[in-house]
Amino acid sequence: MGEPKLHPSWLEPLRDEFADPYMAALRQFLVAEKAAGKRIFPASANWFRALDLTPLEQVRVVILGQDPYHGEGQAHGLCFSVQPGVRTPPSLQNIYKEMEADLGIPRARHGFLEHWAKQGVLLLNAVLTVRMGAAASHQGRGWERFTDAIIRLVNAKPEPVVFLLWGSHAQKKAAFVDSIDKGGRHLVLKAPHPSPLSAHSGFLGCRHFSKANAFLESRGLAPIDWALPEPK
Repeated sequence: MGEPKLHPSWLEPLRDEFADPYMAALRQFLVAEKAAGKRIFPASANWFRALDLTPLEQVRVVILGQDPYHGEGQAHGLCFSVQPGVRTPPSLQNIYKEMEADLGIPRARHGFLEHWAKQGVLLLNAVLTVRMGAAASHQGRGWERFTDAIIRLVNAKPEPVVFLLWGSHAQKKAAFVDSIDKGGRHLVLKAPHPSPLSAHSGFLGCRHFSKANAFLESRGLAPIDWALPEPK
């Protein structure tokens, strides 16, 4: 895997994770997948893209996904996001629908979310790789332990952070976060997943985008500009 490409603010606190035997086993698994002719998404340069674009000290919002997209040309290391020129997936269309209802932001004509990442929105999948065409094919190989460590680092930040937890998988993964309803400092907002299967059971109408910004501003932090410019 070589030296991982991620912002220095993460590299130092995650050094013990990278040195742990479970990561060596994960590396061996990924090398074996490639040796067997399997295509892995995203490209290895983008495995840690979320950590490269969003330094630890700048994290203001966390959105948790499950797996990278497993279709050709979609995944690039940010949950829910696709590369420019790729059709916007259904879950992201529902996210845009909710943003429009909540904030009046017209729906973007693309699915490229780097504008959020560069403002401190950590777009983190629980598992950072997938085999082409095979959803969940890299689950249980070690990524979950690594991404738990990332969430622990964010949870330990002295500044308040908003966690947007959509669906039971994200809610279980971040169950240990010190939320304000448990006497902690972080705002944890929960809703069903934005997938077409569940969006109508409470994701649409959750108003998480305005609630996140209201909380950040109440703590003296800049709100997120959720409107997405056209990719350059």
